[in-house]
Amino acid sequence: MKTDLFVEFAGKQIDTKQLLDTAKEIWKNDGNKVKDLQSLELYLKPEESKCYYVFNGEGSSDSYFGI
Repeated sequence: MKTDLFVEFAGKQIDTKQLLDTAKEIWKNDGNKVKDLQSLELYLKPEESKCYYVFNGEGSSDSYFGI
């Protein structure tokens, strides 16, 4: 079964798959291996145009990317 989830807020449409892909790219660009990523949590704050991420239970207030 193919599933898509989009979030719509203030005239924007956000593709949640794209959020996952962006977070995974950040993980890889930081020199990490995909196989070492055990968990990924995303917290979307559309009112701030930010998506916060937590890799393997570790994150900070600076761990976000713009949407």
